[in-house]
Amino acid sequence: MQAIQLDAVHQPVVLRNVPTPVPGPGEILVKLHAAALNHRDVWIQRGQYAGIALPCTFGADGAGEVAAWGPGVPAGAPGVGSRVVIYPGLRWGNEQRAQAKDFVVRGMPDPGTFAEYTVAAAEYVRPLPAHLSAAQGAALPLAGLTAYRAAFCRAQAQPGERVLVTGIGGGVAIVAAQLCVARGCEVWGTSGSDDKLARLPALGLRGGINYNAANWVKDLVKQAGGPFDVIIDSAAGAPFGALLDAAAPGGRIVFYGGTLGNIPQIPPGKVFWKQLSILGSSMGSAQDFANLLALVEEKQIVPVVDEIFPLAEAEAALRRMEAGHQFGKIVLQIA
Repeated sequence: MQAIQLDAVHQPVVLRNVPTPVPGPGEILVKLHAAALNHRDVWIQRGQYAGIALPCTFGADGAGEVAAWGPGVPAGAPGVGSRVVIYPGLRWGNEQRAQAKDFVVRGMPDPGTFAEYTVAAAEYVRPLPAHLSAAQGAALPLAGLTAYRAAFCRAQAQPGERVLVTGIGGGVAIVAAQLCVARGCEVWGTSGSDDKLARLPALGLRGGINYNAANWVKDLVKQAGGPFDVIIDSAAGAPFGALLDAAAPGGRIVFYGGTLGNIPQIPPGKVFWKQLSILGSSMGSAQDFANLLALVEEKQIVPVVDEIFPLAEAEAALRRMEAGHQFGKIVLQIA
């Protein structure tokens, strides 16, 4: 089969022929039709990710169809020919509150989804919601799971609450906004691009603001009719302090990334006097994934796909992600 692999950091990925995997006990062989990129792939390529082990087959997100069962797959698992989507992690563990020490994201060091076939434990292979194409399904797992856990497991966003999602444009932020809208929250967003902000109403958001504007917090709070009960962030860094001002008393600020680096200073008085909760979140369990898929099916949520590249053009797709111009998920079409 063909697969996209990285041999060394700071090098382009390559398309090569590798052995087709054989499903072991309790495993399912999936013929992949689409896979989606994540910023993680770019960070590994740059050498900016912990525990890099090369060569590896890239990709955490994939959707396709069941090609074969290994021995001992339990009854009730998706049958041969079924359209499926794959949980993007491995070995979360038994605790729902946090992942086990040996938890990893699929795609490094374990083989990933930028390939014609992959194997996964039967518990990680789930039916693809019927209203989604393979490309839309591939756009969902890592971003959707991260967003679901941040919004509902950690921040406990409730219908009717004001929710602010920062950095709208990236896959996790967009799907976080979509999920919160579907749950009945009043959602606003921020972006550094006015073009991206113009697309927010089509996703059901109430409004948004450019975070480069002076006094953006004051203006957005006025626009929203009050401060925010929940704030979902991926940037951290120096701008994180502004989120304390945007939060309502008793508000919850959850962040799932740190693209702008360490948070330099948090005035304790703003946190304790406003009774704020600051929460960390990352990925999610297989149960979270099942709950995400149920919500997507119930509310007919469609992930936003930015652009689709052929598998052979994975390097070009990575460069688009690195440039940061996308709105939604970048997807590889495999078959």
